[in-house]
Amino acid sequence: MIPLHEDPWFTFRFADDRRIPRFHLEGVPAGAKVTVVAIDPVTDERREVLMTAVVGADGWVDLEAPLLVRAGEAFIVTPEP
Repeated sequence: MIPLHEDPWFTFRFADDRRIPRFHLEGVPAGAKVTVVAIDPVTDERREVLMTAVVGADGWVDLEAPLLVRAGEAFIVTPEP
């Protein structure tokens, strides 16, 4: 199947409180810079930039400081061009 639309960012939503020390980005090459932005979980409106990071081996992003998210919160990760 060929997707009709693909967002240029990754969205992470959480049903439980979490401590996020790392996350995986499928298809993003090692060395790519990414920006992590909090979003409103209802409207998807972008809020503040939480951090920037660099993608490591196999698409894993290890954060300098873990993100603490509460149930219902969300963030997006945008690779820089």
